[in-house]
Amino acid sequence: MAYAYKNLICTLKDNIMLVQVNRPEVLNALNSSLFNEFYEVFTQMKEDDDVRVVILTGSGDKSFIAGSDVAEMSDCDLIGGRKFALGVYRGQQAIALFPKPVIAAINGFAFGGGLEVAMCCDIRIASEKAKMANPEINVGIIPGGGGTQRLSRLVGVGRAKEIIFTCKTIDAQTAYRIGLVNHVVPPEQLLDEAFKMAQEIASRSPVLVRLAKQAINIGQDLDLENALKTEIEIFAQCFGTEDGKEGLKAFVEKRKPNMVGK
Repeated sequence: MAYAYKNLICTLKDNIMLVQVNRPEVLNALNSSLFNEFYEVFTQMKEDDDVRVVILTGSGDKSFIAGSDVAEMSDCDLIGGRKFALGVYRGQQAIALFPKPVIAAINGFAFGGGLEVAMCCDIRIASEKAKMANPEINVGIIPGGGGTQRLSRLVGVGRAKEIIFTCKTIDAQTAYRIGLVNHVVPPEQLLDEAFKMAQEIASRSPVLVRLAKQAINIGQDLDLENALKTEIEIFAQCFGTEDGKEGLKAFVEKRKPNMVGK
């Protein structure tokens, strides 16, 4: 498949798609066009069997995504603001609901909408130089792309309120300490570490990884009893896959499984 976009650079290698936000002149800031491209590229990759894992990062060494384009929002009235937020929602949900694993490689600033995009990903790896914030109140709005919801689910309600109410910027180590990112690495090692993890995931059965992601994502919004029942139903689906049968058979026969992705 061809992946040609105005604001994104897409590079496929060994079943791993590197998606780079490419607006370095504005520190990779988000606009409506870019959110549309997020929707398009993640919809396209969903149907591409050659893509098993996605790494999302920003071009250059300063910014992952520096936030949303404030100039684009500045002339919005109530209806326009809602329309803008719905466009953001559409693009971000394409990432959040993507059935394959997505790793955010946070190479610099992840402010406002940029942090919200990172939180749509399954795993976040940050450069030691990364800075994160939800500073929307400073510019006359509140987080409108999932910041008030995803942040509290990741770091807890109290910490999320502190970050959003104070508009404070946190560094990578603080983000790691509070559970906002999974790993912190030197800047020069960021993409190598992201690819290393992506390769490890890509080597696993893609159908079983997708089922595991589905179980986690559905279950986190349910009470424990219903989440456990959901897990049982998705667990049962493993026995209807070729990889599930092969994995169990190989374990019994004490050999390496030959997973085919079905």
